[in-house]
Amino acid sequence: MYSQDVTYRDVEAAARRIAPHVHRTPVLSSEQLSRRLGGQIYFKCENFQKAGAFKSRGACNAVFRLDAGIAERGVATHSSGNHGAALARAARRRGIPAYVVMPRGAADVKRQAVAGYGATVIECEPTIQAREAAAAELVARTGATLIHPYDDPDVIAGQGTATLELAEAIAPPALVLAPVGGGGLLSGTAIVARHLWPGAKVLGAEPAGADDAARSIARGIRQHQSDPKTIADGLRGELSDRTFALIRTYVDRIVTVSEPAIVEGMRLVWQYLKIVIEPSAAVPVAALIEHPLLTDAGAALVILSGGNVDLDALRWVSAPVPARTKRRAPARSKPRARR
Repeated sequence: MYSQDVTYRDVEAAARRIAPHVHRTPVLSSEQLSRRLGGQIYFKCENFQKAGAFKSRGACNAVFRLDAGIAERGVATHSSGNHGAALARAARRRGIPAYVVMPRGAADVKRQAVAGYGATVIECEPTIQAREAAAAELVARTGATLIHPYDDPDVIAGQGTATLELAEAIAPPALVLAPVGGGGLLSGTAIVARHLWPGAKVLGAEPAGADDAARSIARGIRQHQSDPKTIADGLRGELSDRTFALIRTYVDRIVTVSEPAIVEGMRLVWQYLKIVIEPSAAVPVAALIEHPLLTDAGAALVILSGGNVDLDALRWVSAPVPARTKRRAPARSKPRARR
């Protein structure tokens, strides 16, 4: 019922629509990191995207597709951070209000980013049900248009533009990996990858502590995410009926990864690529660490989804940062009295 409601043509249209509002992000590789991971790996660096994550693509596409009369009432969403910041930024560029429901306990760096782009932030309990209920109440009260973080054809088409940019940048890969939480990025990625590289395998990677996508594919029916436990806060959502159908249609496999592997993947990217990524972006890297046979077929493309890190919560920080002290101004010598 949903499998054909987002197409490659939709992604092409999204790319034209959002071009003035987003970055064309780079593709990086590292010989040493590729050696560590067992094959030639290319990294699409959405951590360099506007608002620090791929979410700006889908948010801009959805916001700038709205009719003027509808847009002026504003837009609303629920988000753990990245989509909220991206939507707030897109709304500010269009000159309309934005309202973002955020779960209690969301990373401070992401909460600050949402507020910094001018959105009104509403706090809720940290469950999918609470987020959705608060967002529904907000839409009913304000008349704003709900821009769902992933269950929205315009958002999915926008997310697919990251992979579309690779058409002329790299040789056809044998494997494409993207993280999966709600499934918007993986759905858009898979739609484009199937069109550009029909022979490539498309995989989603998710934390073992938030594995509703893997369970859904295994059982053939969408499974709920009741109590996700993972450092990858951007992947604690659950698939929608739409993204589940798209993933079943276009994605070959979902692999799960452990928390230590996510931390190690994050560390390796920081170490070898010299760039900052967040835990959610490290999940596909963790898949290559824990499933080394994935690279046997040839080159792999990894979508690094974002770089909004709570620096105070880094797992490998073992000692407190010393408090910054004020530098004393050098003492001035008293002028000598003239005789």
